[in-house]
Amino acid sequence: MKKLLSILLLLGIFSQVYAHKPVFNENSIYPADAPYEIEDPEISKAIYSTLIGDPHFYRIQSEVDFDFYAGILAAKIGECPLNSKFSFEVLDSDFHKIYLADGENFEWTPWYEEYGKQWYWNGPEIGKDFYSNEVFKAGTYYIKVFNNSNTGQYIMAVGDIEKFSITDIVGLIFSMGKIEDEFWDPSLCASG
Repeated sequence: MKKLLSILLLLGIFSQVYAHKPVFNENSIYPADAPYEIEDPEISKAIYSTLIGDPHFYRIQSEVDFDFYAGILAAKIGECPLNSKFSFEVLDSDFHKIYLADGENFEWTPWYEEYGKQWYWNGPEIGKDFYSNEVFKAGTYYIKVFNNSNTGQYIMAVGDIEKFSITDIVGLIFSMGKIEDEFWDPSLCASG
């Protein structure tokens, strides 16, 4: 809780802070015909979600060309090994594969996120070092997140313009504690 209050204090001091905007996804079902909508695809978001048997689909719709970034992470709990390696595909509007970010054949590395003061397993990305290196044409795109069992907790990072609004800061108060409790729960290590 002390960590959360420190973050909120810093966010309150600055009108614009550069950090991922955390989004806690409580719905665990996002099929292709009812995907999670990613608004403002260039604004950085870290979407915390859990697969429970089927892949997740995210949809990006943009009327203008935009810088595209996507990467996948998992919570790193103490010295626990990475239990699930997630992959994702970027698909066009007809669900044809444009890119594959193959997490199964990727060397996941530990990464410490300064603003949230948490350790992550850093997986594959489409971009470089959390930044876009690709411009997508205006249109509709999908991101499909999956692994061999389609189970487990992951974080889908999208966008690379990192800023918070006052509404985002207020939302942090309600979401960060829940995210920490569910994604960095030490009992997940023992059950992994």
